[in-house]
Amino acid sequence: MPARSDTGFLAATADRLAALPTVRAVALGGSRAQGTHTPSSDWDLALYYRGAFDPGDLRALGWEGEVSEVGGWGGGVFNGGAWLTIEGRRVDVHYRDLDVVEHELAEAEAGRFRVEPLLFHLAGIPTYLIVAELAVNQVLRGSLPRPARYPDALRRSAPPRWSGAARATLGYARAHHAPHGRLTEVAGALAVAAAQFAHAVLAARGAWVTNEKRLLERAGLRAMDTITGALRPEPHSLVGAVEQAEELLGAHT
Repeated sequence: MPARSDTGFLAATADRLAALPTVRAVALGGSRAQGTHTPSSDWDLALYYRGAFDPGDLRALGWEGEVSEVGGWGGGVFNGGAWLTIEGRRVDVHYRDLDVVEHELAEAEAGRFRVEPLLFHLAGIPTYLIVAELAVNQVLRGSLPRPARYPDALRRSAPPRWSGAARATLGYARAHHAPHGRLTEVAGALAVAAAQFAHAVLAARGAWVTNEKRLLERAGLRAMDTITGALRPEPHSLVGAVEQAEELLGAHT
């Protein structure tokens, strides 16, 4: 049997996900939704459910891979999902509770958000990230609310909060790690602060963020590589690196 085309594969997969109990919509996200993918890019699919969702229903579809419980990815707005192989393609499925999504949409419009830890995200994720998904992802099945634009209240509240976190991260590293030659801790602080400040830059622009993969490029902060690449495990070198980072971020304020 010939391999199914990407279009046929996506339609069939979306149909099966949309047919799961309590699922109300299915959306395509990631690079494939934004047209920046390569042939090797994986497929990011979000299933939006109302009420209780049973991951056992997803497992019962028989696809190879790992399916988490609801709450298995930390219990926040990213409350679980699956890493699957379907027809030879790598597919990430994300659970999205519609009650939570609608709440965070209202919160974002009011300029309120939280920052939650999430694996692979240096700065954590703002809870408005799932609102960003509504704005940029492609709805394949069902219907979803969509923000009309980046909320003005969020453009006012998010930048100072993110930039303040970045300054605090660097300040702690300068005072408590750099003077003791702790290279690894300083390197980590530089990376976290860069991601935090990048969120500030993009929020000020009203640009949605759905992950950290190209965060520094989008914010114009790739020059942080030069600073981290020159780190040496001597106190005066590390203090100087933190000060350089503070200057770089200050130049983008």
